Amino acid sequence: MSTRVSDYPAVVLAAHKPPCLSIYQKTHRHHPENQQDPIRFRNLIKQLEESLRKKYPKRDVEPLMQPFYDLAENHRFWNHTLDGLAVFGAPGHFSFYRLPEPVREIVVAAETFHTKPLLRVFQTYERYQVLSLTRSEVKLYEGTKDSFDELSLAESVPHTLTEALGEEITAPHQTVASYGGAKGPAMHHGHGAKKDESAIDAERFFRLVDKGILDHHSQHSGLPLLLAALGENQGLFRQISQNPFLMNEGIDFNPDALKNGSLHEKSWAVVEPQIRSRMDALLQEYEAAQPKGMGSGDLEQVATAAAAGKVATLFIGSDVQVPGRLDRVSGAIELDELVDPEVDDLLDDIGELVLEKGGVVRVIPSDRMPTMTGIAAIFRF
Repeated sequence: MSTRVSDYPAVVLAAHKPPCLSIYQKTHRHHPENQQDPIRFRNLIKQLEESLRKKYPKRDVEPLMQPFYDLAENHRFWNHTLDGLAVFGAPGHFSFYRLPEPVREIVVAAETFHTKPLLRVFQTYERYQVLSLTRSEVKLYEGTKDSFDELSLAESVPHTLTEALGEEITAPHQTVASYGGAKGPAMHHGHGAKKDESAIDAERFFRLVDKGILDHHSQHSGLPLLLAALGENQGLFRQISQNPFLMNEGIDFNPDALKNGSLHEKSWAVVEPQIRSRMDALLQEYEAAQPKGMGSGDLEQVATAAAAGKVATLFIGSDVQVPGRLDRVSGAIELDELVDPEVDDLLDDIGELVLEKGGVVRVIPSDRMPTMTGIAAIFRF
């Protein structure tokens, strides 16, 4: 089952019977680089199978591995990859995610899925969306500093004015006047400017777009939404928009004229300072909370707090791993090595636990972490 990255919590954090199998791999979008991707994937499958056979009999391993081998032989899939791939399998479950940024190769068989690389994509503070809007067409993009991809709009979101309004597009209002006496020919004249009619349709179109984007994209992802549109369309859309994720600053430019990556460049120039400012505020909140006992970078203390539902915000360093086991009830931890198929990354497991308890997780570059342990938490109480 191919799933969107934004669907990650519902799919991956659901309860699954172990063993839970995870593979991450860097992939390529274009030929000929992508020809090597399925070969590398098969090698990772073999590593995963070898790890499983240390703990499980052959009769249990084979049905678990079959969906992975099937995916390896799916030529259509390998011709439509992005920059990274995450694949998960467990008894009765198999799913994969095409990722918009590279990930390093990881193979894990454990009691839960290894999700930190996916967490990094899903929870990265750099993610944002761009609504490209004209009076005739709408497109939606998702980006980070290094990636920018067009998203498939939900079925209920109209792609074009014609699709949105169909036969309800406003027709020019006609009046009939007679010239040359009572028997003179009737003359039809437009009453009302085309600009007015166009504005009526644009407003109706924008309302449908705004509702669709909010209901099926913004509320789902929780990402800031940047509007790319001409000034007149910026004003009209902002007047009617009910989307709380819409950023105050937009790109006042015809998005159709932005080609060859320039929309990505312009959008990141607007988004990056605001994203950095929000992250700085969160990190300052941690710095203020820590001396008061309302924040900690101690692994054992954070794990215990996560199990108790005390963590409001969790920061995880993007390239730090701490192999071990987590007791999800007490928060007790036991350090170990990832070569054991029952061992996962403790930071990964703590992050999952915080999400399950309703907290916020932010996977950030390690050089921005406020601690040296790879983890930091702000407590609720």
